[in-house]
Amino acid sequence: MEHPISKFKKWWQAALNDSPLKQKSAVCVSTIDQDGFPSGRFVDLKTVDEEGFTFCSYLDSEKGVHISANPKVALTLWWDHVGYQVRVKGVAEPISEEEAISHWRTRSREAQLTTLCSRQSQELKSSEALHEQLAEAETRYQGTEVPKPANWGGFRIRPDSIEFLTFSDDRLHKRELYDREDAGTWRMKLLQP
Repeated sequence: MEHPISKFKKWWQAALNDSPLKQKSAVCVSTIDQDGFPSGRFVDLKTVDEEGFTFCSYLDSEKGVHISANPKVALTLWWDHVGYQVRVKGVAEPISEEEAISHWRTRSREAQLTTLCSRQSQELKSSEALHEQLAEAETRYQGTEVPKPANWGGFRIRPDSIEFLTFSDDRLHKRELYDREDAGTWRMKLLQP
């Protein structure tokens, strides 16, 4: 049996090759809000390894607050151009500060400046005020490194289950569900379409 993380990496690479998508590594992260409702949004998947699936965000954003209260989350990926869907369920935990800094350094300067100015998920009084804050940050950090905000980091989702769906035009999709067992090993079973 192929390890599900290895399988995911192969599928991700296949999806990235010749991808028509502008946001090639976008994944939907679903959290549970304070009222028990699911809340989904797209984030940029940064890395995938034996430890899990990593994305970055404001730690005090809506998703960060949700994860702090209930770390059970889901990821959903749909790559139409290759006919793949992946669903992941697991528990999210913050990444280390060192990892956050490493990911921060891979961001474009524009993304760093925007992140520094924004208070994600907070009420916005006016678009003009946000543009003014960005202009001030551009002036302030002209010619220097943009510092990572203290409230920006990331989360790693340690998967408990990963489902791979291979789309078929006749609707007889192939579904492979991998469940993590207590010893950290994986068990795979096929599901009906």
